[in-house]
Amino acid sequence: MNDPPRVRFCDLPTPVRSLHGLSDRLWMKDDSHTASLWGGNKPRKLEFVIGDALARGKRAILTFGALGTNHGLATALYARENGLACVLCLVDQPVDDHVRAQLERIGDSGAIVYRTGTFRRTALRMPWLLARHRLPYVLPAGGSSPVGVLGFVAAARELAQQVRAGELPEPSEVWCALGTGGTAAGLLLGLRLEGLQTEIKAVHVNDQLELSEATILKLVRKAAAKLEVEAPADGVEVVHGYLGGGYGHATPAGTAALERARDAEGLKLDPVYTSKTMAALLDRLPSTGGPVLYWHTYNGV
Repeated sequence: MNDPPRVRFCDLPTPVRSLHGLSDRLWMKDDSHTASLWGGNKPRKLEFVIGDALARGKRAILTFGALGTNHGLATALYARENGLACVLCLVDQPVDDHVRAQLERIGDSGAIVYRTGTFRRTALRMPWLLARHRLPYVLPAGGSSPVGVLGFVAAARELAQQVRAGELPEPSEVWCALGTGGTAAGLLLGLRLEGLQTEIKAVHVNDQLELSEATILKLVRKAAAKLEVEAPADGVEVVHGYLGGGYGHATPAGTAALERARDAEGLKLDPVYTSKTMAALLDRLPSTGGPVLYWHTYNGV
């Protein structure tokens, strides 16, 4: 297996704990404090992305997201920490207090920001952007490149070690939000490399990208090729029905799940990703056999 370049700034392993206030079969992998500048799932991917960018001699990372992008902000913060510039192209989303706060943080991050409005307009500007910023390292939205996926291959292997150490039982399912596909793809590949047959349940929360079992498995194959290992042919389900009005829109079911998790476990969820994931998980849990793991991707820093 290849050993790809990696810059280590995460505080790993992240903890696991039971969520028995919600169900005696429910556990959580808590990625809220993965690293000091920004937590959540993004720093895991960025360890490999920034390592790859530096190994290629790049001076800037060009990436994409919505106005309130966690990925874009995390990329800007960790790129700056490692001597790289960050260029962000931001598309529209509903603006609320969270988005306004994110835009202020992005403004303070040192990133060069272009508000391109739509993905189509972003694509039309790509030739100019590549020339203007001297062929930067191009990173897809959410950090979900084959290299970024390796961060969650490593995360799945970390979970497998915690299972073997007796910190939690082997889960029958792992639930995560499906924003760009990298988290789900990496978890599936990493768990199979560790010999676990856990199924991945990825809750669809982003209607701005084409996301399906097929697109996730394609990303799995590309990441497996980076490592020179065999890719699994199945093992992931995209769970629909919890998106609501679209990306960035809160839903009644998500709000109810947010309040239930807060009251039962003191858990903080967000309206865009984790509350919708929890809503889907809690709806399906009664019909699920065996222990279930919720992967908490919310930034708690």
